[in-house]
Amino acid sequence: MTTTQFQRLGILALLVLTMAVTRLHHFAAIPDASWAVFFLGGFYLRGWVRWAFPLLIAVAVAVDYFVISGQGLNFWTHYCVSPAYWFLAPAYFVLWLGGTWLARAHAQLSPAAVGAAAASVLIAVSACYLISNGSFYWLSPSVAAPSLAGWIKNLGDWYLPYLGTTALYLAAAAVLHLLASLLVRALAAGNDRALPH
Repeated sequence: MTTTQFQRLGILALLVLTMAVTRLHHFAAIPDASWAVFFLGGFYLRGWVRWAFPLLIAVAVAVDYFVISGQGLNFWTHYCVSPAYWFLAPAYFVLWLGGTWLARAHAQLSPAAVGAAAASVLIAVSACYLISNGSFYWLSPSVAAPSLAGWIKNLGDWYLPYLGTTALYLAAAAVLHLLASLLVRALAAGNDRALPH
């Protein structure tokens, strides 16, 4: 899908807003959309990776800082901000790469694109989860006695909720993408009919 600079700025603004609003309450009724945001960033903003990706990382850290310090806690000593916290950047970059691959391989909607989208989401989310969960489990002082059995149990406890949340947000984004594509085609067809031949 080809987008203009203005459209990409609008998409970036929407991604920033979505992440900021949903990341404020990680486990609230509206779950955190950060993973989907980074995947969609890779899909729509792949040419802007040098500055859009760091901007989204900065927004994520700023929201985390706001939430943690807003509770009267020290950001740097909070259990979520262990040495593993900095592994979120490569974990999120894996999601970005998944979106980038999907956009390059299947820019047009087709049955093959649906299968490729499902595969790219599954692979990107799984890799992101292994990096983020693994780094937290093995590097965070919050885990008193890390073990392989403990990590496997932890993986099992959290993997499906993260995958499901990301998939739901991406499915909603796919529906919006499809509706926008149909609207653009309808407007273009209307303009073609209105032009004198």
